[in-house]
Amino acid sequence: MSKLVSFVIPCYRSEQTIGRVVEEIDVTMKALSGYEYEIVLVNDASPDDTFEVIRSLCTGRKNICGVNLARNFGQHAALMAGFRHTRGDVVICLDDDGQTPAGEAAKLLAKLEEGYDVVYAAYAHKQHSFFRNFGSRVNALMTRVMLGKPKELYVSSYFAMKRFVAEEIIRYENPYPYVIGLVLRTTKKIANVEVAHRERQIGTSGYTMGKLLGLWFNGFTAFSIKPLRIATVIGVVSACAGFLYGIYTVLKKFFNPAVPVGFSALMASLVFFCGLILLMLGLIGEYIGRIYISMNNSPQYVIRECVDERDGD
Repeated sequence: MSKLVSFVIPCYRSEQTIGRVVEEIDVTMKALSGYEYEIVLVNDASPDDTFEVIRSLCTGRKNICGVNLARNFGQHAALMAGFRHTRGDVVICLDDDGQTPAGEAAKLLAKLEEGYDVVYAAYAHKQHSFFRNFGSRVNALMTRVMLGKPKELYVSSYFAMKRFVAEEIIRYENPYPYVIGLVLRTTKKIANVEVAHRERQIGTSGYTMGKLLGLWFNGFTAFSIKPLRIATVIGVVSACAGFLYGIYTVLKKFFNPAVPVGFSALMASLVFFCGLILLMLGLIGEYIGRIYISMNNSPQYVIRECVDERDGD
């Protein structure tokens, strides 16, 4: 019996590339025996004609679904929307720009057959810009420290997972989804497989520094309380240092009354510790704010339109 593979592709400014990606999926999957496939294309409120291209791709196709979000919710929210429209035994996520080659999907599927629950593509030579590569390294460090990602595991936007993992992920309904965190809390049977990585042929990455910072911040505030514990440790260390410095100042003045009072040192200490306190309060406020937003049932995404001609839908 054939397995159904669901491809989920978040789309943003990809009117010139998404057609090629779909074509490559068609060629790849038709060459594989034992698999059927479907494609879920999620337009994350792209300002160009991406959804019109998606609509044309869906026309007359019984295995392509197009989802149009009402506004830009971000890549991870778009992935969540796509997961909820999949029906496959295996779900594969890849990018819309063609840099993550769909022709390598067979490697991910073969690795899953070895008994792993999730398989991430690893790139020997990434063709991203220096800025994007730097962001990936920071993200890897953050997920390792805050989310417990194994050091040897490489995490990318091109990955495959079994159905039960996808089902567990879509149970998450809070307004700040972070797919990597959801995967890591679901299973530890995760592997890498090396695939090629292409240069971007058209356009530029949609990730700005602001978006990357927001993604990292969302990752560790949504799935880890380690920042709060770090804040506690810093507070304890600072309090102890201040207490010891106070004892040192008193003793120094006692043994040498001629020592002048250090106004500059006092102001520097005040500025440092006041800034530290405000930083920690801001971090706590961020957690409280997210709790408040979650209690208000803010949506992960809003679907404006769905084009789906798949059998049974």
